[in-house]
Amino acid sequence: MGSIKIGWASRDVSTDKPINIPGQFHMRISKGVLDPVTTTALVVDNGSDLAIFLSADLVVIRCGLLDEVRAAVAARNPEIPVEKILMNATHTHAGPSHYSDGGWDKNNNTSTAQAGEVPHDGVEIASSDEYREYLAGQAADAICEAYAGRSAGGISYGYGFAVVSHSRRVVYFDDLSKRPGVVKNSTHGLHGHAAMYGNTNDPNFSHYEAGADHFSNFLFTFDPNGKLTGAIVNVPCPSQNSENIYMLSADYWHDVRVALRKKYGDIFILPQSAAGGDLSPRILHYRQAQARRFALKYGEGIETEMAARRDIAERIAVSFDEVLGWASRDIKSDLPLKHVVKTVYLSRRLITDEEAAGARAGLAEAEKVPFVTEGEPMARLRSNSLIVAGVNRFKRVLDRYEKQKVEPKMPMELHVLRIGDVAFASNRFELYMDFQHRMQARSPFLQTFIVQLAGQPGSDGGTYLCTERGAWGKGYSASMFCNLVSPQGGQELVEETLSILHELNGE
Repeated sequence: MGSIKIGWASRDVSTDKPINIPGQFHMRISKGVLDPVTTTALVVDNGSDLAIFLSADLVVIRCGLLDEVRAAVAARNPEIPVEKILMNATHTHAGPSHYSDGGWDKNNNTSTAQAGEVPHDGVEIASSDEYREYLAGQAADAICEAYAGRSAGGISYGYGFAVVSHSRRVVYFDDLSKRPGVVKNSTHGLHGHAAMYGNTNDPNFSHYEAGADHFSNFLFTFDPNGKLTGAIVNVPCPSQNSENIYMLSADYWHDVRVALRKKYGDIFILPQSAAGGDLSPRILHYRQAQARRFALKYGEGIETEMAARRDIAERIAVSFDEVLGWASRDIKSDLPLKHVVKTVYLSRRLITDEEAAGARAGLAEAEKVPFVTEGEPMARLRSNSLIVAGVNRFKRVLDRYEKQKVEPKMPMELHVLRIGDVAFASNRFELYMDFQHRMQARSPFLQTFIVQLAGQPGSDGGTYLCTERGAWGKGYSASMFCNLVSPQGGQELVEETLSILHELNGE
């Protein structure tokens, strides 16, 4: 036990430069800032250990970003234990690229296209390498400010309910790959009985592969007078309503910040995405009813996804209010805190000999496709970046095929920590919901916050981790292109996490 000290800081890390926006297979070059992209730091310290939370409005964390943040923090303040930095992406599909300008290689392992690989005559593209350096510096400044500003305070926590996520994997009675004229490719093909965002108005529609998780987990911080200073808001859903726009945006988290600050003032909000690999903030079979809802609620003419963002923010804000109303009766300033950082090794999703042969054939065909040289510059960029992304996906599979022969397990930096009666556990993946429930159901703590898309040392990060039923259904997010770790490795993650949780509970 020890007296809690709390420090917060945040930085607007938007850029007005025309930078690539990752999140799709084609490159999108930003045309400005729709709403601020931020990174937010929270330091919680009880004198014997500490946690450093860092959230960033990015799609994933790759290309050595976490290493650069840690190095920048160490250079600014050597007394900060940089290994305790738990950095997570909110998975906005409208955040700026921090990927390597050079594109795919065996170190960067980036399957999407980058400026250095794609002809972009007539299109100015800002350096992602320069942005990564800027972002790392701003994040380091926020951490150092939060650390230096630690002061006495209190913490409370609770859970509520907010409908944010919906299952995005649709299951059919028949095997889609056997339908006449089906297109098979390395992006949205390779279907089996399931498809991400599949058509629900189909005679063979059976069900959604998984349900959804409507829990919202909150950890609130207060000053010594009991005034709210900030909160971790953890919901099991990526922030990807505005996933096709050409402007920078924090997606629905911006709307959440606006809604909460309207009532509570300029408090800090640190968003975390819990497991959401098979979940989405987008409904499928109620689309027409949703259009009517938004028209009557917000007025005719509002863009669907902007209305959905506002709708989500309202629900999270209502949950926040409800939970804070009773959780603030139990503010504690003296709490046990223990933060474990461990490298775990998870069984890879192995590429079979047959799949490798198919990937070689696919790569050979993909490399024959010529770049587009005619037409409007942005249209050419879109087409050519799709060509490069397709090539890179086959390259990555073949690289993994060779690597698995000597490294059948993949290392992952795992953070597991307790603050009083609640716990946090990280993973690098777009994690399917079932794995989260396996951890939470067996956790000894009252609430367990799962933090997906956590940054890793080295150049790689992100990728889906599907369940056994996902692997059976196949399709995007559950194919050899999407899964570096197998369902077996997912269960290994569950068991490793639970082992540490029970140790932290003194068992």
